[in-house]
Amino acid sequence: MPYITQQDRWILDQIDGPGIENGGELNYAITTLCARYIEQNGLRYKNISDVVGALEGAKMEFFRKVVNPYEQIKEDENGAIYE
Repeated sequence: MPYITQQDRWILDQIDGPGIENGGELNYAITTLCARYIEQNGLRYKNISDVVGALEGAKMEFFRKVVNPYEQIKEDENGAIYE
């Protein structure tokens, strides 16, 4: 995860809508951000690679910070499948 400066975070955090309520809306929001990046920077291999890399990095960070801890809690509650 690229840890950007607090000032840059604040600026990007101002991009807000009425709220994302379901997976379809989340997909739309992510897709429009990616499309905007390509529109602003041009349809070039590097920019396409930037988008794919950012999506993959965000996925990996989400797994590391959210999914894995959640799965550990559930394993502790219910027991492991593999011993």
